[in-house]
Amino acid sequence: MTTLQDSMLTIGQRARQASRAMLRATGAQKAQALIAMAHALGEQRAALQAANKLDLEAARARNIEPALLDRLTLSDRSIDVMIEGLRQIAAMPDPVGGLTASTVRPNGMQVAQMRVPLGVIGIIYESRPNVTIDAAALCLKSGNAAILRGGSEALHSNLALGRVVQQGLAAAGLPANAVQVIDTPDRAAVGMLITMTEHIDVIIPRGGKSLIKRLAEEARVPMIKHLDGNCHVYIDANADLVKASDIAFNAKTYRYGVCGAMETLLVHTSVAQSLLPALAKRFIDHGVELRGCPVVQSMVPAALPATDEDWGTEYLGPVLAIKVIASMNEAIAHIERWGSGHTDSIVTKDIASAQQFQREVDSSSVYVNLPTCFADGFEYGLGAEIGISTNRLHARGPVGLEGLTTLKWVLQGNGQIRG
Repeated sequence: MTTLQDSMLTIGQRARQASRAMLRATGAQKAQALIAMAHALGEQRAALQAANKLDLEAARARNIEPALLDRLTLSDRSIDVMIEGLRQIAAMPDPVGGLTASTVRPNGMQVAQMRVPLGVIGIIYESRPNVTIDAAALCLKSGNAAILRGGSEALHSNLALGRVVQQGLAAAGLPANAVQVIDTPDRAAVGMLITMTEHIDVIIPRGGKSLIKRLAEEARVPMIKHLDGNCHVYIDANADLVKASDIAFNAKTYRYGVCGAMETLLVHTSVAQSLLPALAKRFIDHGVELRGCPVVQSMVPAALPATDEDWGTEYLGPVLAIKVIASMNEAIAHIERWGSGHTDSIVTKDIASAQQFQREVDSSSVYVNLPTCFADGFEYGLGAEIGISTNRLHARGPVGLEGLTTLKWVLQGNGQIRG
């Protein structure tokens, strides 16, 4: 009987071989594969949702939290978004092979850089089956081979989506092993994947703190980490309070389970009394539990007292921490102390305040007059994302096509020799 280690080694070898074939894939082939995948998603919607139903039933039996159930669900809308994402990525310019402007050295040789794939990318993710399509599409378009290991809670959904990917690859004459979905829920497979340095170039994890902590401790393959999203909206003294209320409400309630959901609302003291009572009622009527500082509690009697743990928590559910602060500098300091470097936003009419916030808040995405739930590669025009990196290297923020490539130097000469 083939052992798990043998199986993982075979997967890695096949991926490496496929990555070499992907270097020769044309832009037309890659686009053809993506369009075929989009077509198959639409045709097989019922079958995909039937597979997803098995995962949802098992998840409900284990009393999984509502936010995680939301992430796990393949709704008509989520399938439509995947289809549109595939079409957007197919229409994008092929990033592979592009050259930077060349410079000519004094000896006449030309120096430039060429964009090339990273190679083999291992992606480890939890709950969201749509990541199977997003990851496959982005890796394919950027000329990489991918090994996908989704969470056991989404195994039926991921395998069904993997079959859609295989149909797209076959339609374009691309190697079947360019995208492989690991079909075992055995957690030992993850431990093997993150140490296969001969066959995997980069690991991209998408999951909770416990997964990231484990991988950071055990991985030998370099990682582009997707950490938690403890996102803030700061309502400035010069904010339009009508817009501020709508932005804050949307940032929290658009979907509780997304990493861009607002978890802490910061409100300048000069506008707190005018804004908070009505906005708090709006949240409470929507079923959101509020936790606030003493000033918030004095204005909103229903708010529970907030603790340090609340300021540092990514709730991924209908809970919101609120703090009244005295200045822009205090808001920035709070975000620096408690934020996760993911996405933060200011609501203001003052250009100088907006510029200061965007300059000084050290997060991968910083917004002005927008809800944090726009933190999504699709919304950025990337077609989809492989994750939202809080790394400084190699990519930061939503990781799209360019984030899955690197550069190599290419030089041309006419027989020059170094003297």
